[in-house]
Amino acid sequence: MSAPAVPAGDRRGRAQLAIMLLGLLLAAVMAAALAIGPFGLPVGRALAILGDWIAGRPAADVTERIVLIDIRLPRMLLGGLVGAALAIAGAMLQGLFRNPLADPGLVGVSSGAALGAVLVIVTGGALLGPLAASVSIGALPVAAFLGGFATTLVLYAIATRRGRTSVATMLLAGIALGAFAGAVTSFLVYRANDAQLRELTFWTMGSLAGSTWLKLAIAAPPILGVLALTPFIARGLDALVLGESEARHLGIDVERLKSVIVFAVAVVVGVSVAFTGVIGFVGIVVPHLLRLAIGPEHRTLLPASALLGAGLLIGADIVCRMVVAPAELPIGIVTAIIGAPFFVSILLRRRGIVDL
Repeated sequence: MSAPAVPAGDRRGRAQLAIMLLGLLLAAVMAAALAIGPFGLPVGRALAILGDWIAGRPAADVTERIVLIDIRLPRMLLGGLVGAALAIAGAMLQGLFRNPLADPGLVGVSSGAALGAVLVIVTGGALLGPLAASVSIGALPVAAFLGGFATTLVLYAIATRRGRTSVATMLLAGIALGAFAGAVTSFLVYRANDAQLRELTFWTMGSLAGSTWLKLAIAAPPILGVLALTPFIARGLDALVLGESEARHLGIDVERLKSVIVFAVAVVVGVSVAFTGVIGFVGIVVPHLLRLAIGPEHRTLLPASALLGAGLLIGADIVCRMVVAPAELPIGIVTAIIGAPFFVSILLRRRGIVDL
């Protein structure tokens, strides 16, 4: 005998409660990120320093303010933005493909962005010539963003015929493009010298180290722009769950919706990879977990994904800073340790082997 259906009002109330709790959880994790580290600060002291800085009051302890304001605060904010971006990208792709296993890395965007960055690391001097010294700081994020965006353009061109975009073709083409980009990246890694290999190793495993206010100022506008877009595509994603024909009957411009989602994902993933390297599994774990908890309605799923994604990545960064202190663990290792078993559990659950 099947369980009675949960009324829509009850589901909506539960989802709103979940969003409030996720907001409180995110605030707690952000406060912890400011306080925890090799240079320890009590939470109250960290918040007091932050309040003094916001109010423009002079610092009682210059060292504490430098650690908090110049190092931890931009790192925490960038981590939150990237976590939200990757989770939102995963939720949008899962809605587009109608598949809970869809992920930003699945369509090759992450691989293309990684290829662009690796190309600059390994051959930057030859490519940029006398300009290499003057643009070396900005060359890596720009190349990563352009690599991800170029991959998206090729993917979209392959999957679109007569104004119609095939989701199945897009998925298969994304896998192929990701494999090709990975092969070229491996070739470049093979040609790299020892210094380049060290930089490549840490970059491809993802890290929030080196976060600055400048990087945050560059990354924030495109990510926040896509986050602001999500309320306007939520209804279309809900309609796509019924199928493309049904969505068209409901008045949704399906082809335009596909274009918006694909390019929005390209923007946020390209920017994220550009500034933090490759961080996996956030785009799969967060939206899938929330679908189980609050349901599939994208009006609540998308903001909840942004909050949980931000909290997850900030929390993972705290672990990275403390596990091997005073050294630092790449954040991609932590997200993989969390995400890989969860991914396997999704596969087993879909095959009916376990009941989670």
